[in-house]
Amino acid sequence: MRIEPRPPEPRLPSRAAAFTHEPLEAQDVDSRDQVQPEQQSQVRLNDSEREALLLNIDVSLRVHTRPQLFSWVQGALQSMIPHEVLVCGLQEGRQAAMRVDSFSTAPVDCSRLNELFQQDMSLVPHLIKVWEENRCQAILCETERGPLAGAALAREFSRLGASHVLAHGTHDATGQMTSFFVFACRPGAIGSKQAYLADLIVPYLHAAWVRSQVTWPLDRAGANKPAKTGLLTPRETQILQWIYHGKSNIEIGMILEISPLTVKNHVQKTLRKLNVLNRTQAVGKALALRIVNP
Repeated sequence: MRIEPRPPEPRLPSRAAAFTHEPLEAQDVDSRDQVQPEQQSQVRLNDSEREALLLNIDVSLRVHTRPQLFSWVQGALQSMIPHEVLVCGLQEGRQAAMRVDSFSTAPVDCSRLNELFQQDMSLVPHLIKVWEENRCQAILCETERGPLAGAALAREFSRLGASHVLAHGTHDATGQMTSFFVFACRPGAIGSKQAYLADLIVPYLHAAWVRSQVTWPLDRAGANKPAKTGLLTPRETQILQWIYHGKSNIEIGMILEISPLTVKNHVQKTLRKLNVLNRTQAVGKALALRIVNP
């Protein structure tokens, strides 16, 4: 298995490794496979990627239930980190097993995947160990090579065609891991840019997932808020829905078989009707008014 840890940033404090699984010996990592500091410094987001990041942050703050979380991670979040499966682990105590949930639009037995993740004693502990040693920054690896390729979880990822993994987590003030997230992706779908985006979005993913575990009153979860109707035309609503899924004007035009200029005109009208300044604010307000389905 090839591990691609990103070098730690000087601004992040170091911390001792602490997790519930029995630690494994770290494997040697070929220096050619590592993301070098100069490569990391070259990670820059373009305007579209920055807009997608802001959109995902805004959507994450509106997540209060599991269906809302599923809609986000399998919708807008896919535009930032394309993945086949997302497995989430929440550590509720040093001696307790992690609470695990998984999300995928593929035909996957999520219950079995959760069980494999909880029972895994090779791949998951190793990912956590490397993540800890990398000062809790996102790591990239391949699961179909090396001595860990025989792990049941690694074999399941390979069966799904998702043999490349992006892993990241969160920790508390004492340095203990509080959550761990594994994005199982197809080869070529992830790289240093996606690892950088994971560094930015995983704290929001953690907060959203924790909120989704709470049994909220229906009014707080937004379940009984009536949808705002008649504010936008069907076409404007349709375009806004695709913006929520991270599509550009050109991509929306291709999907709807209209010109990008027509899409742009609809977007401008939508911004005026919603009294917002940009697409991110438009999606956020549309979600709050339940014009767009998360």
